[in-house]
Order: sequence, then structure tokens, then C-alpha cells
Amino acid sequence: MGSALKSATVAFLAAAEGAEQAELQQPWRAVIEQGGRPVLISPAKDKIQMFEHLDRGETQAVDVQIIDARTSDYVGLVLPGGVANPDQLRTIRSAVAFVRSFFDA
Repeated sequence: MGSALKSATVAFLAAAEGAEQAELQQPWRAVIEQGGRPVLISPAKDKIQMFEHLDRGETQAVDVQIIDARTSDYVGLVLPGGVANPDQLRTIRSAVAFVRSFFDA
């Protein structure tokens, strides 16, 4: 295991549905491999539904609801792709504010 992140916590922001599974899971594993701690943040309360293209994929438990997330707790932010994930997030004020706060920091 690498140590580039040295136990740093990295935020992953995903909507309740629509994140491309590979685009969440592969960076997630990379953070772990580099010694970091990934945290899933979402407007969803319990879990998100990931997709493999147009098919439903796996689900993943939410660690922190977006309303409780603080930028200062994280060293970085990952926005998993897929068309639906960012399209949904842009309509959620708390998600937009969270992303914007990384730019402001």
C-alpha cells in the first residue's frame, strides 16, 4: 500500500442514483491504496444506487449526508462521473455549496 495520502480523508460526492459504478469504485480503491480514507457523501440518507452504463449496478452505504458534510474535514473531493450523477447534484443546493466551498478554500 502506498502512503501518498497518509491517512488523509477524501470526500466522494454522489447523488442518490446515477453515479457510474467504475468511476466511483476505482478512485475509491486508489485512495485506499495510497493510504487515504474515502468517505461517501450524498443527499441520500442510507445508500446510493450506482449504474453500469444504463443498468443498475451495486449500492453503496452513505457515510455522511451532504447536510452534515464540512469541507474542512477533507483534503480533496471526487465527483464520480456518469451523466446522471452531476446532473442531479447540480440541482441540490447543499451539494453545489459543498463543491463551491472546495474552490473557495
